[in-house]
Amino acid sequence: MKVIGIEHPHQFNPDDYPKLVMALGFFDGVHKGHQKVIQTAIDVAEKDGMKSAVMTFDPHPSAVLGKNDKHIRYITPIQDKIQLIKDMGVDYLFVVHFTTKFASLLPQDFIDQYIVNLNVQHVVAGFDYSYGKYGEGKMDTMHSYTQGRFSYTIVEKQTMEDSKVSSTRIRSILETGNFTEFKRLTGRFYLTRGTVGHGEKRGRQLGFPTANVEVSDNYIFPATGVYAVRLHVMGQWYDGVCNVGYKPTFHDVKPETPSVEVHILGFSGDIYGESVKVEWHKRLRSEKKFNGLEELKTQIDQDRQEAESYFGRL
Repeated sequence: MKVIGIEHPHQFNPDDYPKLVMALGFFDGVHKGHQKVIQTAIDVAEKDGMKSAVMTFDPHPSAVLGKNDKHIRYITPIQDKIQLIKDMGVDYLFVVHFTTKFASLLPQDFIDQYIVNLNVQHVVAGFDYSYGKYGEGKMDTMHSYTQGRFSYTIVEKQTMEDSKVSSTRIRSILETGNFTEFKRLTGRFYLTRGTVGHGEKRGRQLGFPTANVEVSDNYIFPATGVYAVRLHVMGQWYDGVCNVGYKPTFHDVKPETPSVEVHILGFSGDIYGESVKVEWHKRLRSEKKFNGLEELKTQIDQDRQEAESYFGRL
């Protein structure tokens, strides 16, 4: 897959690209609704002898147009989104740098510059996709902007249990730590990236050494609690049990941010400073405060056994 970053205004013209079938969307999460849009573009391209393409945007529009400056966390930060789209077999990915100037484009200008000038012959987007200034361009009015230069497909709403499969729905799922439901809506496990740093080393004192994972703040943070996870480090995947939280047994004052500590099952070694990936499988329990270290050690051992049992059933 060829990844092309676009800064507005760009200088591309139709001769720069083969005939394309383009899927449009922000695609945070690349969930099953997004996958339907992208796969439709791939199928049309294959049928008509063209190349498939996806156009997405970075950063999130609300980070540029929002009234406050709060940091945006993503289900799939751009590097993960690129990999997921590549895995689907797309030929071209256009990543448009979202700016206020780009956002001010009128719908017709967006069509002329970002569809026609990229040699797009067919557009695929969800029923609720909007484009142009204030989102004034809608899919059900796209015919007024095409001027016969390309065709398009509108993908209908994708639902599960009569509820739309959406990034908003998935964000709420992550906030409760329901990774089983996340997998059902996306077809994969939730993944975060980070680096192993030096924590308080309490796990080692308790007989359960942990890797303190400093998760990139580009990700939506999982709900506090204990999880069965897999951790990828130095080229290998390992099963593990992870605690996300504020460790109330040890802290009278709540820390500013929760910690992510993974006890890697059947592993020993120094991985400080290593880049890792955490694959989130199942929430085992909520975080709680214990009455002393022995009670905590007993619970940690139960968590470890439950995680081992979970992975033993896979």
